[in-house]
Amino acid sequence: MSTEPRLAEVTEPEPAEQSAPGTDQAVKETLEDYTLRFAPRSYRRWTPMVVATTALGGIAYMADFSIGAGIGLAHGTGNALLAIAVAAVVIFVTGFPLAYYGARYNIDLDLITRGSGFGYFGSVLTSVIFASFTFIFFALEGSIMAQGLKLGLGLPLWLGYLVSTLMVIPLVIYGMTALSKLQVWTTPIWLLLMVGPLVYLVATDPGTVDRFLAYAGTDGEGGINTASVLLGAGVCLSLIAQIGEQIDYLRFMPPKTEANKRSWWTAVVMAGPGWVVLGALKQAIGVFLAVYIIAEVGASAAPEPIQQFKGAFDAMMPSWLVVPLAVVLVVISQIKINVTNAYSGSLAWTNSFTRVTRRYPGRMVFVLVNLGFALALMEADMFSFLNSILGFYSNCAIAWVVTVATDIGINKYVLKLSPHAPEFRRGMLYAVNPVGVVAFVAASGLSIAMYFHALGDTLQPYSPVAAALIAFVLTPLMAVVTKGRYYLRRTDDGIAEPLLDEDGNPSAVAYECHVCRQQFERPDVAACRTHDAVVCSLCLSTDKVGDHVLPATV
Repeated sequence: MSTEPRLAEVTEPEPAEQSAPGTDQAVKETLEDYTLRFAPRSYRRWTPMVVATTALGGIAYMADFSIGAGIGLAHGTGNALLAIAVAAVVIFVTGFPLAYYGARYNIDLDLITRGSGFGYFGSVLTSVIFASFTFIFFALEGSIMAQGLKLGLGLPLWLGYLVSTLMVIPLVIYGMTALSKLQVWTTPIWLLLMVGPLVYLVATDPGTVDRFLAYAGTDGEGGINTASVLLGAGVCLSLIAQIGEQIDYLRFMPPKTEANKRSWWTAVVMAGPGWVVLGALKQAIGVFLAVYIIAEVGASAAPEPIQQFKGAFDAMMPSWLVVPLAVVLVVISQIKINVTNAYSGSLAWTNSFTRVTRRYPGRMVFVLVNLGFALALMEADMFSFLNSILGFYSNCAIAWVVTVATDIGINKYVLKLSPHAPEFRRGMLYAVNPVGVVAFVAASGLSIAMYFHALGDTLQPYSPVAAALIAFVLTPLMAVVTKGRYYLRRTDDGIAEPLLDEDGNPSAVAYECHVCRQQFERPDVAACRTHDAVVCSLCLSTDKVGDHVLPATV
């Protein structure tokens, strides 16, 4: 057993809030708002494997079972499995550069996006996309939990939606501390309850495998169909933004050195893009259980995870244990992921609001905003039109992630038009960089038009392909057209100390911010415009009149 502190048990001061007028409530918060800034080396005291294990703890959500079941029921097993595989490959390939940058430079996906083609204010667009991801999937998990509460306790769905929303608030108040402890003791139980029924069914009734492989779906004839595969892949690709939540943990990786490089890379790949391997397996299991439920109960209940596992438990244990265990599995899974959804979503909203208004209102405001959106979706019965919501959303998510991944992989490393080291500080970046913004808007706009049949029924299934290809082509094209001039407003932050150390890791040299009087490491500060001193990134963000923001030099 490791004696190192868990990620959630480290608390960092909140300097920018202390200096900004009207933010006394934010000072009082005990929430760990690490995602609003660079994660300093002094707080990254965990081994790569500890970080990876924690990052994978939130992949216990049940949405994958519903997503897989929905695709399988509509298009058949063969098309569903191919769709799942195609989406998994895209998610892995695009997630790899993002995970690497998050772990290497200890910044979250929003900070990565700022310097990778979008600009200081341009990335507000993508923060809203990520916030939308968190409340859509909160609503999905909350709907699944409400179904479990209805089956186990007889609660009407509307009340179950409310309960599943309100119960996470106390956990989010205590931030990731409560979540990490919850994950430690619930993960073994969750794995046993998820894998056990599948193994039992395959071992005791091999015919379930034959029925699974032969299932043709309601819209198909059993054969492989390109349109069906792409429609299914589009739904799966709505999960592409999950890499943002993985990076929320990966940014706490220790510096990469010769001594730890093997374990460092293993952790980054496993907990970064590697999350999709488990996700794809759960989607495939969702198809299997849905086909099994159709044969045993009927098609109406097949997409619901609570019914899938109830049917599987029915085959292997006494009837009095079936419903309680199915409800326990669903509730554990929902809590494990929805605390993270509520937490990460509130950070995304707060980050955007702070940049636009230069005021920090306290993160709990946006916890409630995020939960309000999620509850509205649940009460509107989003579960009944799940695939339509996810299919639409995936176009925006794909356009964003592919744009940032392409900027890192092509513009930084091949064309060398994008600065190699990421930049996120106000004053160093242009407000808007047309490279990422144009690529994202064009890719998401055209693909959404295709999704809603604006370009004809034949092209509709290809909307996710269009989102990925347009973003992939336009991102380097825009960098060439603009000659990379809109990435950096300044090339010098006024501090002589190098940003990176001799190993290429962010420097750990500490400076005192002259506004909030707190210590910050080198990547998180810049010289002040009006004083012979340095200012931290959050004090720069909340500087209403720009007294401390360095002038443009390029």
